Amino acid sequence: MFKKIAFIVLLGGLCTAFIVKAAERPALSTQPQTQGEELIQTETTDTLPGLKIGEHAPNFSLTTTEGKNVSLQDYKGKKVLLNFWATWCPPCKMEIPELEKFSKTLNDHVVLLTINIDPMSNVKGFAKKYGATFPILLDKKDEVNQAYQLLTIPTTYLIDEKGTIINKHIGAMTFEDFQKFTK
Repeated sequence: MFKKIAFIVLLGGLCTAFIVKAAERPALSTQPQTQGEELIQTETTDTLPGLKIGEHAPNFSLTTTEGKNVSLQDYKGKKVLLNFWATWCPPCKMEIPELEKFSKTLNDHVVLLTINIDPMSNVKGFAKKYGATFPILLDKKDEVNQAYQLLTIPTTYLIDEKGTIINKHIGAMTFEDFQKFTK
């Protein structure tokens, strides 16, 4: 029995180390070329894990840390910056203050939604500690994480006014990165 428990703990530790190590590697990003509001096909393809640029973003309905129900569909007609993160993730911890700073610059045409994938932790306490005032949605059943096929966090998607993924970034971003990412 002890060997089984030790094996499970070791396997869990290795998986966690792999995820953290993958999150710490240099950030990957793809940005399609655009002309006006239309995507232009380019020679390069989106080879990053998860949903691809050009795919329709799956709708979801989640509750915020404040108890408000939020659906992606509520923001049709606006661009949505959708960021996935966790409290235990070192790159996420570095990114939160940058995301907070960026959230203060948003206009009425771009909405920031963040999804915490470990809602069993003290997300409210974490947000307070890091000064996060932006909306934090809780993926309690791990359904949105699975729908967006996440392998690494943080992962950020930019969704256009029609619900199509137009940009994707894996890894932590700076304030300047967020500005470039949403342009």
